[in-house]
Amino acid sequence: MEHSAYESSTIQDYLSGHRIGDEADGRRYRKAQSSLELLVTLSFGLIILLPIVALAFLQISSSSSTLSATGAQQIGSKIATVAEIVGSQGPPARQLTTIEIPPGVQDIYVGTLTNGVGHYIIITISTTGGLDNIVSYTPVNVSGDISGLSSQGTYLLNISADENCPSDAATSCVYISPAYG
Repeated sequence: MEHSAYESSTIQDYLSGHRIGDEADGRRYRKAQSSLELLVTLSFGLIILLPIVALAFLQISSSSSTLSATGAQQIGSKIATVAEIVGSQGPPARQLTTIEIPPGVQDIYVGTLTNGVGHYIIITISTTGGLDNIVSYTPVNVSGDISGLSSQGTYLLNISADENCPSDAATSCVYISPAYG
């Protein structure tokens, strides 16, 4: 019986322990190994990259809190300075001034924490550690209510010297309020 060349090589492969599909199985094994190696390499890359991204996020949020605190200090100083100038001129002195409220401002108190007559501009800001008060001092009595100006933006303030303070008629003060219109 005569065999073709293909049949004899198939028989020889079979007899020598090799089956016909072994080459295809070897290629599949190498592809699977390459895929697994790529997956492991990418996993190590992510393990290294994830803490770097987390640290960058923490640094950015810390920087944002610092910017809010700096902006709040500038607002407090500006209001206190203008209040001192208006107060030194006495009634009926009045001045309009603009302020730029940064993000993170929760509330603004004038005089005291109850907006009574006092010597402080108190700005409450939200930081990564909770709420902080930024306090600016002015030597003149101040009072007012600008607590409605807590959202980010530019606002116009009316700062006026009053003989009879609206929050305490027996005291003269510099009254600070939003200038509408």
